Amino acid sequence: MSLLGGASLSSDLKRLQKQIEQLEAAPTLSGEEIWHSVELARHEDRPYTLDYVDRLIEDWVELHGDRSRADDPALVTGIGRFNARTIAVIGHQKGRDIKERKYRNFGMAHPEGYRKAMRTMQLAERHRFPVLTLIDTPGAWPGVAAEQHGQGGTLARSHALMARLTVPIVASIIGEGGSGGASAIGLADRVLMQEHAIYSVITPEGCAAILWRDAGQAQKAAAAFKPDAAHCLELGVVDAIVPEPPGGAQTNHDEAARLLGESIEEALGEVEHESGPARRRARRVKFRRMGVFAEA
Repeated sequence: MSLLGGASLSSDLKRLQKQIEQLEAAPTLSGEEIWHSVELARHEDRPYTLDYVDRLIEDWVELHGDRSRADDPALVTGIGRFNARTIAVIGHQKGRDIKERKYRNFGMAHPEGYRKAMRTMQLAERHRFPVLTLIDTPGAWPGVAAEQHGQGGTLARSHALMARLTVPIVASIIGEGGSGGASAIGLADRVLMQEHAIYSVITPEGCAAILWRDAGQAQKAAAAFKPDAAHCLELGVVDAIVPEPPGGAQTNHDEAARLLGESIEEALGEVEHESGPARRRARRVKFRRMGVFAEA
């Protein structure tokens, strides 16, 4: 590592440590409250993509396979009708029991899953269907086979494709939104986030393992980078927070779906009236502005 790179890393670590100290000193920024959102986002009874599809989408036809190698059940895609409009749906799917979790790979998709998602996006673009994505993954699968099949490049191509689409795109984080596996289907005109979901570049455990070499410090890490909905909205990473039933979406799937459906309808209404090229330009500007700041 160069001296410049080392100095930059040291500065970043000092800044992060200062933020942690400020959070610990300020009772209004409770690490326990942020961690509660992490726990609810991962709740085993929380609605998954197919739970929302069952409640919001009519005439659902699931699409399978990437037309190259395989079908990845960790990412589901399909066409259906949402409030009288044909729409393409893409979403991560976790499992309820051990057998299904293994089958769905805990919602962590291989490159085949993202290629399937891109095929569905291209179909939507060809037929002028809006695209809805439902994000719920700890991250793209980091296994050796996934890397051998081009995981990194596939995620990059998915980002690039979404930046080129001219049809309306609405994304919603419905549980965990982790790393490039989440953002690869999250480059949308409107990004919604459920009240108790989380959205971050890394899991709290992964962050703690890097900074303190102790995954047990996950709660401390979450308090530092604040992946909860309120802070993501404050940072401008998402456009709106979708309310959930009291206690979380897992307490009432029907009500959670109703609230999410209303927010999706409102978001689609905001962008459908724009022309395709204008919508694409606005989407690109929106994401290029993220992370831009000026130091005093």
